[in-house]
Amino acid sequence: MDEPKSAGRVIGAGPERPAGRRRRLGEWLVSLRFVSQEQLEAAVHSRKGESGAGTSTAGAPHADDMRLGERLVKQGVLTEEQLAQALAQQARLAYQPLDQHRFNPADYQWIPVELMYRYPFVPYEASEGSVTIVVSDPTNVQALDELELLLKRQVRLMVSTRTAILDVLKRSESTTQVLKKVGADMGTVLIKEDEAGDEILSVEKITKDTSPVIRLVDSMLLNALQRRASDIHVEATDRSVMVKYRIDGVLYPAMAPLDVQLLPALISRIKVMSDLDIAEKRVPQDGRFKLRLDGRKIDFRVSILPSIFGEDVVIRILDKEYITAGVNELRLDRLGFNPEDLRRFRRAIVEPYGMVLVTGPTGSGKTTTLYAAISEINNKEDKLITIEDPVEYQLDGVVQIPVNEKKGLTFARGLRSILRHDPDKIMVGEIRDAETAQIAIQSALTGHLVFTTVHANNAFDVIGRFVNMGIEPYNFVSSLNCILAQRLVRAICLSCREPATIDPVHCDEAGLTPVMLKTATLFQGRGCHACNGTGFQGRRAITEFLHLSDTVRELILARRPSSELRKQAIAEGMTTLRQAGVEKVLRGETTLREINRVTFIEPL
Repeated sequence: MDEPKSAGRVIGAGPERPAGRRRRLGEWLVSLRFVSQEQLEAAVHSRKGESGAGTSTAGAPHADDMRLGERLVKQGVLTEEQLAQALAQQARLAYQPLDQHRFNPADYQWIPVELMYRYPFVPYEASEGSVTIVVSDPTNVQALDELELLLKRQVRLMVSTRTAILDVLKRSESTTQVLKKVGADMGTVLIKEDEAGDEILSVEKITKDTSPVIRLVDSMLLNALQRRASDIHVEATDRSVMVKYRIDGVLYPAMAPLDVQLLPALISRIKVMSDLDIAEKRVPQDGRFKLRLDGRKIDFRVSILPSIFGEDVVIRILDKEYITAGVNELRLDRLGFNPEDLRRFRRAIVEPYGMVLVTGPTGSGKTTTLYAAISEINNKEDKLITIEDPVEYQLDGVVQIPVNEKKGLTFARGLRSILRHDPDKIMVGEIRDAETAQIAIQSALTGHLVFTTVHANNAFDVIGRFVNMGIEPYNFVSSLNCILAQRLVRAICLSCREPATIDPVHCDEAGLTPVMLKTATLFQGRGCHACNGTGFQGRRAITEFLHLSDTVRELILARRPSSELRKQAIAEGMTTLRQAGVEKVLRGETTLREINRVTFIEPL
């Protein structure tokens, strides 16, 4: 490079300038081949047109360099990482991607967390008289000088992207003390609803003199969102209160156990937020509340249950706007289906009429699968209507109806009304009773394509569920296109994946043969910042697709046992849940222990 870079520069001393004019950011971008000269000139001219300024790039102040870089990133010409690398070259500083950076919790003792968010920056290395920090804008000398005064140490600089810095800050907040500080500074906004469903904004700003219990609850909610938790569990014991997060289907401790004396105040705060009776402690209560955070609204469903040591709370998190941002791009091939099941399922969802039924326990991803299917077939030419409890995702071009049993809007009643709205395709969130089942089957028989779910352990148990509801097998079989049973298994974190050695005895117990192990390498996650030390990041679906061939239909109508149905389906090429899980283990996508957690061991 034309100018050497150092590992860090003392900001108070000022840089050593090379002889002649200092190169501007645009020149660095071109010399590094991040942008072409034509792209640079177009960005400069568009900036002049907006501001009316006539200064050239060479004569602009250094703040203009940053604005130019941000403009190129916004236009998609430049990546955030390339901008950070060019800024580092320009300032003769080291570029630090921070992907493997481990935050030192001791830094929280002397650096206020609100300071890290305000600038933002991450402490990289600290000694008694100096500290190396990672910033995204090394051109903002005034802010960096102010930061050096606040830290009261000599400051050296490195450069990274703003996104990487904020990600490190988010995944490093682990202690209760830090959670309280972040919760206080972020300032959540509580949104209440009246009976008509209109939103009434009630601002409860969290400041430093607010009640510690309010700060604790808000910080607990904030950290759960940052760690991608789906549920928060508050459990009372005889001596303490345990707070846990469910992340990727598994519970993890959220913080150190709390004093049991905090439990009444903690429960009361959650009840107040959910408009529940704070005086009632002997019967279960269900409620809900919303929070506005970082410009988006998040729903929380609250269930309170009395136990022998006090009341236990489970809070379900429905971050609709965050989820919806990816739902419109959601496709079935991203969920983890094996190629054959994916091909068969895609063929079933484009049939002109019939019922597509997805089954599995609570939290097995049934709704996500149905929405991925609807996203793929939504051609804007058909009328799509859904009825759900609750509406978890929001899709463009789809009429979505939430169940409200208190007002009398049940699945059955809503489904009857839907049929009068001339739909082409219908999604029923769940079949819970015989009445809903009858209407759904009649809809499928009269020219509608119906997507629905039912709780069952596998594809064959679904048939028994419907028969026990009093549904005639002939109607059920005539309407059904397919049954898809599924589970979710945690995927090994790609950032810390490493080969694993498994005891041969365990492999034999799990049904893995020596031939399988000879041709495949098993993996595990070591645990890193990217996965919060769990070794897993995200979940993938394993599926069992039952195609209703003529032979299978005849066996159902003859009321043959499920073992006979299963044998016939496997003979026709069905992959069982266990087989799908083992395939993912052999491909290095998940672990043997993980598939043992969600499926029964069976001979392969």
